[in-house]
Amino acid sequence: MITTFRVDDDTLIIDLGQPRTVLSSAPYRGGLLRARYILNHQVPSDPIQRQQPGGRRVWGDPSRYLSKVAVRRGAHGPRVGLMTAVPMTKLVVMREQAEGLWVEGFLTVGVSNAVRAGAPLPPAAHRSDRATVGTINIILVTNARLTASAMVGVVQVMTESKAAVLLDEGVPTWDGGPGATGTGTDAVVVASGDGPTVRYSGTHTALGEVVGRLVGRGVREGLTRYRHWVSQAEAGPECARSEGQTR
Repeated sequence: MITTFRVDDDTLIIDLGQPRTVLSSAPYRGGLLRARYILNHQVPSDPIQRQQPGGRRVWGDPSRYLSKVAVRRGAHGPRVGLMTAVPMTKLVVMREQAEGLWVEGFLTVGVSNAVRAGAPLPPAAHRSDRATVGTINIILVTNARLTASAMVGVVQVMTESKAAVLLDEGVPTWDGGPGATGTGTDAVVVASGDGPTVRYSGTHTALGEVVGRLVGRGVREGLTRYRHWVSQAEAGPECARSEGQTR
């Protein structure tokens, strides 16, 4: 299995080499299907100010918009697509392996839209204005040939690991409450491989251990980068320009 990726300005494009089984909650072609390309595309963090004439957002229907982005970036085969307002300069890429299995992770972390599972919904205005700013997108690619139930198990372990980091780091909910476990717009992608067949992927398995460790490290690193990005933005344009010059 050959996996390559590139960051084209505001878009991460992962090429799995050939169509693979993918399970995702992606806004563009989510579900259980076959895909060769996985995209994570950055959109503006101030959508209300960047509407087209007539009040329609630049991306309008996320699915249609992401389809056009994929074509412009040369991803012409079957694909899935995510959206985020976190800059691709804050992308976290990691790899973990054990017992002949490996997992590669691609994460962008934003938490301004953080929520605690089961809490009342935030006001509609808050949900629409800040959804893409506060999104944790996690893409996992593995060499393991996952059964459908194992893919669901990976999502379960991924979610547990993400929530554990947010709780450990004391991330507040959007309204300042304690104990955020995720955000209102998190998205996940799991891409299966052509290696050893794996039917079980919970926390008592080698694959579950690898997934949990990678996601834990990745979310923590992504959160660090997100906090730095926010602090630079709050410091003003002069500081942001200085950061850009030193990159």
